[in-house]
Amino acid sequence: MLQHRRAFLSNMGLGFGSLALSAMLQREGVAGFTPPSGQPLHAPKAKSVIWLFMIGGASHMETFDPKPELTTYAGKTIDETPYKDVLTSPYLANERIVLPDANGLIRNEVFPLQVGFKPRGESGLEISDWFEHTAQHADDLCLLRSMWTEDSNHGAQLQFHSGRHRLDGFHPTIGSWITYGLGTLNENLPQFCVLGTPLADCCGGQEAHRASYLGPRYDGVPLKVDPNDPLPYARPPQGIYREEQAAQFDLLGKLNRLSAQAHPEDEQVQARITSYELAFRMQTAVPEAVRFDDETAATQEMYGLNKSETKEFGQHMLAARRLVERGVRFVQVYHGSNGGAGGWDAHGGLKTNHTANCLATDQPIAALLTDLKQRGLLDETIVVWATEFGRTPGSQSGDGRDHHPYGFTCWMAGGGIKGGIAHGQTDELGFHAVENRHYVTDIHATVLHQLGLDSTRLHIPGRVRLEKEFGHVIPEILA
Repeated sequence: MLQHRRAFLSNMGLGFGSLALSAMLQREGVAGFTPPSGQPLHAPKAKSVIWLFMIGGASHMETFDPKPELTTYAGKTIDETPYKDVLTSPYLANERIVLPDANGLIRNEVFPLQVGFKPRGESGLEISDWFEHTAQHADDLCLLRSMWTEDSNHGAQLQFHSGRHRLDGFHPTIGSWITYGLGTLNENLPQFCVLGTPLADCCGGQEAHRASYLGPRYDGVPLKVDPNDPLPYARPPQGIYREEQAAQFDLLGKLNRLSAQAHPEDEQVQARITSYELAFRMQTAVPEAVRFDDETAATQEMYGLNKSETKEFGQHMLAARRLVERGVRFVQVYHGSNGGAGGWDAHGGLKTNHTANCLATDQPIAALLTDLKQRGLLDETIVVWATEFGRTPGSQSGDGRDHHPYGFTCWMAGGGIKGGIAHGQTDELGFHAVENRHYVTDIHATVLHQLGLDSTRLHIPGRVRLEKEFGHVIPEILA
């Protein structure tokens, strides 16, 4: 009976492959560990996370950390400014910046600001004119202006998600740790969804949303914002209809109950069948989650679905709201993937580059915040806006900026995070994070804390995690 059922599973044409089967193998403990209970370790302030990642390195100085001294000393070398000591900062020696070396990132001729800033909201946070819509939510935003990382090349994209340099090998990402620690809120949907085109292989590829040694159960599941084909790798083969699948699963259930009586010790096949049933339910639940027919015209217009510049990212933002509304724990949204280092990588033509990228993302991000707030979801959803590093104060190619890992900005909103504040700061030229400095995994630790988890207690026997990989909670930004 057991062999016959396995053959039946293999030949019935369900088409789910590793999505279901490998997940259940992990649940069975094949990797030699038992996952956490799925319960928070302390009272959570949030349930879900929407993680927005701008690929390529957005300039902190043209987005959320204005430095007017760049315009004051434009065209001069950094040595000719009152701030020449940034070039001999102890941070240059203390931080493990990985290739190219620090001197290659200085770009010594100061490049002026390319956009204006205004104080926004009651808090007066200064935010770029390129983010006019997002700026309307200034009082909900917590700007983290003192981030730093180790990798000065685009491996920093992977490092931002896992806390470890690519040379260290692949490690679980933030979304995977969350789903490992807490599990799902909806048994019909993936617990970790990925929207947008992932990183290029040179920058970490799909490892930026994978679980590494935690196992494939905790990988992010890529979705398309297409209700007719949202899970192209998990649909049944052509010619297999849903009614046939339902009948097949019904027969499997009967066979399984018979086998359970004859072989009560056989837990593995039961687990596999349970996984196939979950994937079967996903065939209905996932298309419904990314279908916008039931959204009002006003809502679709708010997200920018009526304009070519904002339509694609607007669809991703609306899908993200619909997913967390239905109980998805972690939604990772990529913007700027271009098959290489990323669309925000403005070595030249920074003004043209960032104008276009901000236009594509600003209105949809603001719509997401508005929509979450009006539905009462922002209180239980953490929104993170992130990028792998910033850009240099000095110029490159005449009108661009180079990679800059020493100081840059991310922001968070919702989920018990204080709004209307700027935490930390860089020096007057935006070169170094100099106050309340935070390595990238401090964001991880803070997000985990708000979800009721302790990053230092998430580990696997036999797997050594570094302190920097755990990160540190940022208590100053918690409401």
